[in-house]
Amino acid sequence: MSHRILIAEDEESIVASLEFLMRRSGFETRTAADGREALQCVADFHPDLVILDLMLPFKSGLEVCAEIRARPEWRETRVLMLTARGGANEEGLLAGADDYLSKPFATRELVARVRALLVLAPLRPEAGS
Repeated sequence: MSHRILIAEDEESIVASLEFLMRRSGFETRTAADGREALQCVADFHPDLVILDLMLPFKSGLEVCAEIRARPEWRETRVLMLTARGGANEEGLLAGADDYLSKPFATRELVARVRALLVLAPLRPEAGS
């Protein structure tokens, strides 16, 4: 069974590239073009990992990440934040992202980080333990 990845990104060219890259790497994917759609996809698709753009319409990536972290049933969902905004990396981590990557990014690095988050996820201690 392959891991499920949700790509929450509003730039169509980036979505197409990420979807191709993740599928070629053996992952099942879904996409969302805004923050509200991303949260609905998390509920319906149950992804193992969300590649989440910081700046999304309707709800920002920070808001989406915070909502994912606030729901106990989604606590195992990993979040990799993508940002083109300088200095936003710390914001993403404070909102609960597991990792971040600045745009533009190297595709090999993205795949490596995704794999690391999916492999290491079961080793991550519970918050507060």
